[in-house]
Amino acid sequence: MANALAGVTPESVMFVPTMGALHEGHLSLVRAARAAGGTVVVSIFVNPTQFNDPADLKNYPRTPERDLELLRAEGVDVVFMPTVEDIYPEGQGSQGSGARAYDFGELDKVMEGATRPGHFAGVAQVVSRLFELVRPARAFFGQKDFQQVAIVREMVRQARAEGANWAGVEIVECPTMREADGLARSSRNVLLSPEHRAAAPDIHRALQLGAQKAKELSRRELTEYVTSETERGGLLRVIYFDFMGPQACVAVQAGAVRLIDNMRYDN
Repeated sequence: MANALAGVTPESVMFVPTMGALHEGHLSLVRAARAAGGTVVVSIFVNPTQFNDPADLKNYPRTPERDLELLRAEGVDVVFMPTVEDIYPEGQGSQGSGARAYDFGELDKVMEGATRPGHFAGVAQVVSRLFELVRPARAFFGQKDFQQVAIVREMVRQARAEGANWAGVEIVECPTMREADGLARSSRNVLLSPEHRAAAPDIHRALQLGAQKAKELSRRELTEYVTSETERGGLLRVIYFDFMGPQACVAVQAGAVRLIDNMRYDN
């Protein structure tokens, strides 16, 4: 990594952190980074500290050869594929190597934080470590992971206040990419059974219907309505439907696969 970035000034590095199993959503981030100019760096690292379910970590899709082909075709300058030891030389549970404990208040205790204990602590740990190693000027994230982006922004704010040498990074949020039927693109989509893949577009459809009724329904009524519309086919189960500001966020269990999506509601 150090050799690959030799002579590259930090202010020119455009960074896209990923966990691999790349799809068009990731590639849209790469293109946004390329359009910004400078040196485009993409990391591929399945971070163990953000998985509270060992089976989820084990089953997370990994396609490194295909990922490299896609990134080569996009003209990426550097692909960073660290080992767990590279990221956590002092051990996964340590706060060394530039990592620290962040206080996110309620931000990491609702929605994904409430249903996946420790998830965002792991996200903050790995992203801060990647920022420390790569030292990007800008980092690009997808809006599909809306709560995660909010966590990263707050992490950077706190690190900047403390004078961290990587905290000048600008966080760039990019639109969610969708399949033709509306399903948000996700690496987990490849794990869906054919039946659950056919049902999964009901998530986006229900969010759209909810947006149309947001001004006439109470929050409780809106939650019941979006939940009912999502679960109408009997194959999907809503884990939560909640709001972060004007953003309606949903998590859905589709068989063995957990899917998330969000949409801005003006109400």
